Amino acid sequence: MNKVLVGLLVIVAVVVVTVWTGYNGIVTKDEDVSKSWSEVQNQLKRRSDLIPNLVKTVEEYAKHERGVFNEVTEARAKVSQAININASDLANNPMLQKQLSEAQQSLNASLSRLIAVSENYPDLKANQNFLKLQDELAGTENRIAVARGRAIDSTNSYNASRRRFPVNLLANFFGFGAKEYYKAEESAQAVPVVFN
Repeated sequence: MNKVLVGLLVIVAVVVVTVWTGYNGIVTKDEDVSKSWSEVQNQLKRRSDLIPNLVKTVEEYAKHERGVFNEVTEARAKVSQAININASDLANNPMLQKQLSEAQQSLNASLSRLIAVSENYPDLKANQNFLKLQDELAGTENRIAVARGRAIDSTNSYNASRRRFPVNLLANFFGFGAKEYYKAEESAQAVPVVFN
């Protein structure tokens, strides 16, 4: 009788430890996905914060290019709205991810036009503030790419983990669904020409 009781306690202990570690593991990976999307938003915010400085610098040289400045400002506002979305909601909602991606595309197109305007002003292209802002934006674009890569990696880790046995049973039981991978819009597959 004691061997049966001990065996039963061992089985119960193994089940409890498996549930405990499996649940905590999937929660940790779920949070990692949200954290990585938060980092994408953080880098997009950094880019968004740099843009008014770039616009102001170009504006000093190209006062009659008002339409381009308005485009950049409007596109930046759309990205700013998307940046303020809760990272967990963003990680779990492909429609919000698409909205963020579309806002970024619009901003990239506007920035390309802004840089094209700057080509008409040789003094501007030599301006140290302008050059520094271009470097900052280029660095930020790299940071955004790295943050997106991390979001993809954490999504992959989460999705793979939630599909493995026995965690898949726990994930389904506790409602941890699959996460969508970051997807660039088809038109964004081409590298935008932002900097010359």
